[in-house]
Amino acid sequence: MPSKEPKAYEGKRITVTYDTGRCLHAAECVGGLPEVFDSGKRPWVQPDGAEPERVAEVIRRCPSGALRYRPAGDGPAEEPDRPTTVVRSSAGQLVMRGDLRVATPDGTVRRETRAMLCACGVSGNQPFCDHSGACGRD
Repeated sequence: MPSKEPKAYEGKRITVTYDTGRCLHAAECVGGLPEVFDSGKRPWVQPDGAEPERVAEVIRRCPSGALRYRPAGDGPAEEPDRPTTVVRSSAGQLVMRGDLRVATPDGTVRRETRAMLCACGVSGNQPFCDHSGACGRD
């Protein structure tokens, strides 16, 4: 499923965005901060459920980049990892972290700090993995 516009969940001190087309259900969010990320609640993201620094810390664990954050006001934005790393997962996806520029099939270049790219060519959300092909199965 190609990514749609990410859904924004606004809190008082941090906004969390979620891109359903990139989520690979690594569960770093729900396991790391269940008081903020609870798939049994609606809305499932409650940004004010924890301190914004803790919310940002858990979001940075999301390997796919489906979750992102924006601090309110002039708080620090997510810094890319340095140096940039590219690791092939056991299923073949390319797990990337750093100061990334990712080109989509329509020619759009997206600035990213975290991404999991499809290695089998079957994803409907190229170049991101969406678990629809062999590289999405562990």
